[in-house]
Parts: sequence; structure tokens; C-alpha cells
Amino acid sequence: MRRFKALYLILLLSLIASLLSSCSRDPNVRKQKYFQSGQSYFVKGMYREAAIEFSNAIQIDSSYAEAHHQLAETYLKLQDGQHAAQELVRTVELQAQNQSARMELANLLIVGGDFEQAREQTDLLMKEHPEDAGVHAIVSSLLAGQGNLAGAIQEMQKAIVLDPKRWESHLTLALLQARNNEPDAAEANFKEVIELNPTAVQAYSLLGGFYQSRGRLSEAEQQFDRAIEVGPGSPEPRAALVHLYLVEGKKDRAEYLAKQAKHDFPNDPVGYRMPGDLYFTSGDLDKALAEYASLIREHQSDLHLKKDYIELLLQKGQFEEAGRLDAEILKSNPSDNDALVYRSQMQISSGRTKDAIATLETVIKNDPDNSEVHYVLGVGFQKLGNLERAQSEWRAALHLRPDLLDPVRSLAGLAMERGDMEVLDQEASEMIRLEPASPEGYALRALSNVNRKRFPAAEVDVRKAIEVSPQSSFGYVQLGNLKYQEKEFEAAGKAYQSALDRNPDSKDALRGLMNTFVAEKRVDQAISAANTQIAKSPGNSGFYDLLGTALFYPKKDLSGAATAFQKSAELDKNSSEPLLKLAQVQAAMGSTDEAIATCRGGLANHPDEPGFYILLGDLYQDGRDWSGATEAYQKALAIRPDNPMASNDLASVMLQSGGNLDVALSLAQTARRGMPRSPRVADTLGWIYYQKGAYHSAVDSLQEALRLAQEASSPDNPRLHYHLGMAYAKSGQVILARQQLQQALKLNPNSGDAENAKKQLAELKS
Repeated sequence: MRRFKALYLILLLSLIASLLSSCSRDPNVRKQKYFQSGQSYFVKGMYREAAIEFSNAIQIDSSYAEAHHQLAETYLKLQDGQHAAQELVRTVELQAQNQSARMELANLLIVGGDFEQAREQTDLLMKEHPEDAGVHAIVSSLLAGQGNLAGAIQEMQKAIVLDPKRWESHLTLALLQARNNEPDAAEANFKEVIELNPTAVQAYSLLGGFYQSRGRLSEAEQQFDRAIEVGPGSPEPRAALVHLYLVEGKKDRAEYLAKQAKHDFPNDPVGYRMPGDLYFTSGDLDKALAEYASLIREHQSDLHLKKDYIELLLQKGQFEEAGRLDAEILKSNPSDNDALVYRSQMQISSGRTKDAIATLETVIKNDPDNSEVHYVLGVGFQKLGNLERAQSEWRAALHLRPDLLDPVRSLAGLAMERGDMEVLDQEASEMIRLEPASPEGYALRALSNVNRKRFPAAEVDVRKAIEVSPQSSFGYVQLGNLKYQEKEFEAAGKAYQSALDRNPDSKDALRGLMNTFVAEKRVDQAISAANTQIAKSPGNSGFYDLLGTALFYPKKDLSGAATAFQKSAELDKNSSEPLLKLAQVQAAMGSTDEAIATCRGGLANHPDEPGFYILLGDLYQDGRDWSGATEAYQKALAIRPDNPMASNDLASVMLQSGGNLDVALSLAQTARRGMPRSPRVADTLGWIYYQKGAYHSAVDSLQEALRLAQEASSPDNPRLHYHLGMAYAKSGQVILARQQLQQALKLNPNSGDAENAKKQLAELKS
């Protein structure tokens, strides 16, 4: 009997084990287990663990709609919009009537700027739920994203009619009205939100931001304080108050509050990042760098922190550490678009621009609507001198994201480079529209007006730049530029010094101050100003560059200039400019071999910088090494086919070495288009016409060359007079020919052209 009971127990246990084993193999049971585990992690805020569990459930059953939806929610918590959108698409494919998922998908598409696909989702939602206030709110967001503020306001008002107690609708309406320059209506709706929901922390914060944008700073501070009181567990209101303190110039209070937030919210990114973000915003990049480095050690799983730290490292030129962290990201995810963009930025900085463009084009192929990639790709093409393509990429970035500031800033920089003040005015105005509380747009618009001699308009923008950010150097730099143009040099100097007091690393401010001293014939004081600023910021490469420039010209201290440029190059190994200037100084010192070695060394680190090849070509040309000069200029043009300087110099070499005149003419015409105000280029073109026997065209170009030289107040060049005199002689204008040839001989009776000039004068007399 005892044996029978034992056998029965064994059989029972075996049966239970069999049943349990059967359950564990049942896919429905297994997927449900993973799903429930994922939900448990999600509730605890362990989103990465939750994502793994939901993904496991989907691997068992790819049509498990609830798991796809919950995985999308998890990705949203992880701020991974791309993967969230993919999961939401799959969810609505499996559950076409899942209104929540479709609404979330529409919102993500709007945020990503994919308005066409967002419209498809909102059309379906409106068809199925025309009386749903939330649906009208999403349609409003779509219209706002497309720039139709009036339509967006109208849709949000419909949402409020359908659900008057829905405070979120009033809040969105207030924001839309603020954007549409309806301040009174916006303020009323902000207050309506607080009336409907006195605990809505976001409402107090946004009302505070509204007051701040209107310059009502004390009221803004009251609202931020109220938001902190109502939502003590939220770090966002403290972040807003920190920013307000910065605007008010209360940096100590801002820093105290930021550190307090870091202590109170050690596990919330908004809280623990607040001091570092404060240092970054206020321009204290060294403190920001130290803070981020510390945070990275404490929060190694914070991918967004790591990426922001990489961006800061790139800005500070610390490419080795940035590269190491970027490699970590790419090891985990080789297709991480942000990490690939960072890699491309490092490639650009190290002179490997073509590699950078290849990297970015790979990203674009996988993600053609990535506005950030289009922007950086534009920077790459700018580095290669392909300004048309750069402009096209920046325009593409803005088409995808009209609210992006960096492409607008770059287009403004391109306008400055081209001297197009009308376009600079337009881009600066767009910057003001995007960031009305930033001084940068006002400062650039002031610059455009200064250059067009519109001084009263410039002064209005200068004062506004200083008003919106009194602690920024932007407004004071442009005030200095304005006073400099008005020849009020003392006032200009004071303005530039005020800019340096606010930003000791401002190269623009130091340049302006030094130019002011030079204009007053106080060159030694300009050099002293550079040395004073270098003592304050000894690691600033740009300051040594300015010192070297002042020592090179007008001081003529070639040895001192070479030392300064060498130091500048050592401090910023990723910039080619100081090495180019160093080579130019070495050439001026007669150290041709050293100059050539510097160029060769520069090319090793900056293979895509045509300036080194152009300078090499000039050095070879001076030594009458036509073959070496030709090869150097051709390599420069291989990098930038439309480079006007290389085109002109190669055409000049071909003239002197008996090259093909038709090819030389084409090169000179390219140069003329790129440098229309260069007397040197006009001279080359005119002399080619002379050699081809087109004497009237030669006279026109050479007259233009002489006129441009006189306008530029450049030293009288005997060669210009010689070329023009010879062209006059061939076109039968004897008196003018004599005048020009005699002037050439007067300026330099021993020039290489002197014998030909004398011979031509003798023929004219006969």
C-alpha cells in the first residue's frame, strides 16, 4: 500500500510537470508572460528592460498588436521617436480602429515634419471621429506645423467647443495665439488653463515663458515660482527659472538653483543635467565640459547625455575623446544617425571632407528626410568650396524643418562671405523670427545695415541685441562696428572692450579693438591688446592668429608673426588657416624651402584644403618652376574646380610658359566670375585677350583692372600700366599708350617688363 502511494505520487508529479512543460511550450502563454513582464518594468520606469520584454513577445507573435503598441509607448519614454513611429505603424496595420495609436502616430509624424503622411492619419481620424476634441487638436498641430496659424487656431477653437473643460486645448490655443502675435488672447487662455486646472504645472511655466518673451520679467519669475510650488516633483519649472536668472544677469542665483535641482533630482535627466546645461548656455564651456564628464561617469546609460557631451567635445576641439565615445555608440548601433553625423564632423575638422560627405550620403540614403544631415552635408560642401551645393543642402534642411536655426545661420554666413548684405538682412530677420530673445539675429541685421551705411537702422538693432541679452558680447561687437564705420574710434574701442569683458574669448571683439587702434595709427597698442587678451585666454588659437596678422602687417615683424602663427597652429591642429599664414610669412622672409615644407605638412593633415596647393603654386611660380606650379594649381582645382584664385594663377602660368591660350582664357573667365572685384584677375584676363589679338577686349579688361586697383587703394602696380599701355598701342591709341608705358617705367625702371616698354615707346615715336 505504501509502495502504491509512492508510485501514485510519482505519477502525479510527472503529470504536473508534463502539464507545466506543455504550458511553457504554448506560444500564447509565453508571449503573454513576456508582455506582463514588460508591463511590470514599464510601470517601474525601467523602460529599456520593458522594451526587451515587449520585443520578446513580438518575436513569438509578430501580429501581437498590443505588444507593438506598448513597445511604441516604451520607445516614446526612451525618446526614440523613429522606432516608436515604426511600432505605431505596425499597430494601426494590425488594429485599424486603434484610435489612440493612430493619434500618437500622427503626432510623431508632425513632430518629424512628415506632414503628408500625418495628413493621411488625420484624414482617417476626422472621418471616423469628427466630434472628438482630441482629433481636432491634432489637426490643429498639423496646420501649425505647416505654418497655417490661423487654421490651427480655428481647429483648436473647435476642439474647445467640443470639450470646454479640456484644459490642454486652452493651453495649446494660448501658445498658438502667442505665435500669431495675439498677446492679449494668449494671456487670457493661459489664465483660463490655470482656472480650469490650478495644479497644471505646465500652464504656470508657459505663462512665465510668455511674460519673459514680452519683457515682463518680474511677472515671469512669479509664475515660475508658482510652478515650482505647485509641482515640487518636477524639475522643468526650475530649469525655466534658471534660464530667466541668466537673462536677468543673475548668474550666481541661476547656478545655485541648478545645483540644487541636480541634488533634488539625481535620477531625472532634466534635474541632474541642469548645472552643465547652465554652463553651456552661459558660454562657460570649460565648466560645462567638466560637468558633463562627471555626469557621463555617473549615468553611462544616458545616450542623450553622451551625445550632447560629444557635441560639446567637438565644439571644444577635443576630437580624440569625442571619437572614442562616438565609436562606443556606433559599436552598439552602427546605423545610429547622430553618431554618424558626429563622425562626419570629425572628418571635416581633420580635413577629410570627402570622407565626411561619403558618410553623410550614406545616412541620407537611409534617412532622406533627416534635416540635421542635410545641414552638416552643406557644411561639408562649403569646406570643399562648392557653395551652390552647400546652399542647396541648407535650403533642403529648412524645407524639412523650417524652425531650424543652424541652416539659417549658415546661410547668413554665406551671405557675409559673398558680401550680399540684402540676403544677410533677410536671413538675420529670419533668425529674429525663430529666436526673438536671442541677440544674434539683431546683431547680424545691424551688421548688414552698417555695411550699407544705414546707421540709424543699425543702431536700433544694436540696442535691441544689447537689451535682450545684456550679458552677451554680440550686441557690443556690432556697436563697435557701427561706431568704427562712423569713425568714432574711441566709442568703438569702448564697445569692443565691453564685448571682451563679457566674452574674453571673442575673436570678433579683439579683432575690432585691434582694427580701431590700427586705424588711429596705434599699431603697438593693437599688439598690446592682443597680448593682454592672450594672457587671459592662453589657449585661444584665434588670438595668436590676430597677433600674427598684426605683426605681419602693418608691423612688418616677420619673425614675431611666424612665432605667433606657429603657436596658433599648435593650439588648433584642426585649422588650416594658421599654417597657411605661417607659410606666407616664411615665403616673405625668403625661406622658400621652409614655406614649401609647411605647405606639405599642412596637406598631410588637411588634404582637402586647396590653399596649400595655391601657395605652393605661387612659390614654384616665383622660382619659374612652371611644371611644379602647374601641377600644384591643378591639384587645387581638383579639390575645388571653380576656385577663382587657382584658376587665375594657372591661367597666369600658362601665359608665361606658352600654354594653350584658349584653356587659359576659360580659366581666367572662371576666376573673373568668382572674383569680380580683383584687379589681379581682371589683369590676367585682359593680358590673355592681348595675347590672342583681341585688343579692344584687352583694353576693356585692363582698364577695369587699373580702376579696381585704384578703388582698393592698393600700391600702384607697374605691370598693370605696362599691360594697359601695350594694349593701347595695339589698338591705335598712341597718346594713352605712351602715358601708361611711361608710368610703368617711372614706377619701376628695372622691372622685367622695362625693356619691352622702352622698345614699344620707341616704336610709338617713330
